[in-house]
Amino acid sequence: MPTALTRLVGVRHPVVQTGMGWVAGPRLVSAVAEAGALGILGSATMTPDELRSAVREVKARTRQPFGVNLRADAGDAAERADIIVEEGVRVASFALAPSCELMARLKDAGVVVIPSVGARRHAEKVAAWGADAVVVQGAEGGGHTGDVATNVLLPQVVDAVDIPVVAAGGFRDGRGLVAALAYGAAGIAMGTRFLLTADSTVPAPVKAAYLGASVRDVTVTSKVDGLPHRMLRTPFVTELERSGAAAVLLRALRHAASFRRLSGLGWADLVRDGLALKHGKALGWAQVLLAANTPMLLKAAMVDGRTDVGVMAAGQVAGVIDDLPPVTALVERIMAQAQETLRGLPEPG
Repeated sequence: MPTALTRLVGVRHPVVQTGMGWVAGPRLVSAVAEAGALGILGSATMTPDELRSAVREVKARTRQPFGVNLRADAGDAAERADIIVEEGVRVASFALAPSCELMARLKDAGVVVIPSVGARRHAEKVAAWGADAVVVQGAEGGGHTGDVATNVLLPQVVDAVDIPVVAAGGFRDGRGLVAALAYGAAGIAMGTRFLLTADSTVPAPVKAAYLGASVRDVTVTSKVDGLPHRMLRTPFVTELERSGAAAVLLRALRHAASFRRLSGLGWADLVRDGLALKHGKALGWAQVLLAANTPMLLKAAMVDGRTDVGVMAAGQVAGVIDDLPPVTALVERIMAQAQETLRGLPEPG
């Protein structure tokens, strides 16, 4: 099913696996690439050396195109961009809009730049800066999210920019792909659906928690890092929401120290990145430190399997997913259902 996205990045199917921290590692990304979709490494939780190693592992597993997701506001974003260029990675995706300079640096080296946005004005901005395509995530999406539903936000952005638009937030099957194409998108991006596959390295107890969740078990809270964050509701999340200011600050300091050790960042680097993550908003120091809660609480679940003390980012679609197929089978199923859905549409007139 060729689209502007498949032609741009060189994949067979207009399906993207998002760059989830602690989840989108070499095994999952290479499986997605081999299945003909676009896999994206989640590098925010990797050191630069780990990123280079992960890129080389993917390249050893597949010859198909893949991408790397970067935090545009990270202090070492330029270093990570250099790694992408040096290692010949096809796509750089961003959770936030990269600077004009960083985007130009990547584009001059032949890297396809695809930022993710949650508002029409942000899509217009990155398109004007030269982005090759844009991922648009509606409120249904997991992790940090906005409050405008995908089926409202997507057509707004499609009408506003003249670059390929990839729809994210609420997608899991071929019917969703056809719906996105009908709105004018060039493909779909999925996180939770790829997390819940046999090729995902997420521990079995965590996958079981996702599979056991209903749509109502997926909630949005700002208690993790001060920003709206969609995740599974668990007793731990409820406890977080009930915590007082002192407990929140203590937890933030503890997790900030843990993330600093893992990432190799100094305290000054950590605070600078935390401030950048907040987009310059007038926030207290506790909220800045809360930015370090996200990677450590996600790691507790996604790596250590601790559903009792970890956070499980989730799109609302988690409530309607009930299986763990291999990635190849999932992509084949999505494409077959999309073709079947298209054939079943009534003839015009």
